[in-house]
Amino acid sequence: MKLHLEISESFKIALSALTANKARGALTALGIIIGIVAVITTMTAANGLQISFRASFASVGSDVLYVSQRPWIQNGPWFQYRNRPPITLAASEALERKLLNRGVVNPSTGQNASIKYQSVVADSARVIGTTDKQIIVSNMLPSAGRFLMPFDITYKKHVVVVGSEIAENLFGQFDPIGKDIKIGMYKFTVIGVMEEQGGSVFGGPNYDRQVFVPITTYNKVFGNDGGQANIDIAIKAPSPDVMEDFEYEVIGEMRKIRGLKPIESDDFAINKLGTLLDAYNSIMGVVVAVGLGITSISLFVGGVGVMNIMFVSVTERTKEIGIRKAIGAKRRNILMQFLFEALLICLFGGIIGLAFAAGITEIINQTLLPASLSPAIIILALLVSMLVGVVSGFVPAYRGAKLDPIEALRYE
Repeated sequence: MKLHLEISESFKIALSALTANKARGALTALGIIIGIVAVITTMTAANGLQISFRASFASVGSDVLYVSQRPWIQNGPWFQYRNRPPITLAASEALERKLLNRGVVNPSTGQNASIKYQSVVADSARVIGTTDKQIIVSNMLPSAGRFLMPFDITYKKHVVVVGSEIAENLFGQFDPIGKDIKIGMYKFTVIGVMEEQGGSVFGGPNYDRQVFVPITTYNKVFGNDGGQANIDIAIKAPSPDVMEDFEYEVIGEMRKIRGLKPIESDDFAINKLGTLLDAYNSIMGVVVAVGLGITSISLFVGGVGVMNIMFVSVTERTKEIGIRKAIGAKRRNILMQFLFEALLICLFGGIIGLAFAAGITEIINQTLLPASLSPAIIILALLVSMLVGVVSGFVPAYRGAKLDPIEALRYE
């Protein structure tokens, strides 16, 4: 009970001292405000980048494996991947048979081409040759019309499903279903429009500028007929829980299909979303660490400012300290008084910094990235503010607590 009263009294004295010197307290807190704003903005921006990254590659699928000629993240010399034999449509069909329907297998390939409707041209569109299983492995659905059907692939139909941006650029407000467009030199009939996906922040594929045609038609008009064009094979696992075992199974079956001997290395790559996430986390981990290190300098400077002001405050109130000790105040009372004062300065600075950071975060959210202040970041910011207050105020407070009451009373 006695300790509780001492703490309450020390807190009231600290609050009274801050109230008596509002301008000095506000200027002292400015460094903390700037530091908190810088640190929080860095954290929310990094979190927003991660959300954007995941959204940009959402169609890759966390439960989908991709068999490709080259890895997405190349660690070795480029020529060792260039000389690998292509992945063919025949290999995809063989893999589907060997997996015995335990996974959804979808071959695809693509290239950039211009797309024309009457006099309107959409340049640099991505033409994807694929099958009806594309919507299963990518979780993308048409918003109008339909997607490719098995008979489109079997009979090499000249039909196309267009991305939302392509549909808007070519047709505006008009219904594109049933209209004929030209992809390169070849005529295709629009049978569907895909849901809007949004562009990539990271320079990845813009799914809204893609169009989908039967892979058999693609090979006939854009590639080598007979399925010899280089393709990627997407395989959706039966369940995310069996991804690791399923990956080993796919590797084993592909080695058989490619005729590789046990001593030979794989001449294909298994890619997955985890590969991209690992690379992203490695890069962003360094970037965020450097960013927080740089922005934390302002918080450090703010802490030094608080320490300096607390030394000044202790010096100015030396006689007051002597009087308090003379009437019975203990060292811990003086220590708590100045610690509370430093802590309150930093806590007020942290709260104001949070308010500014929330405004900046909202601007970022509206203009650049899906950033937001999470409860964890708010709590962390307040804890850091208080920690800076305790660390910055401890030495001045300890100095004040150690003052000899007789010498303090003589101070002028």
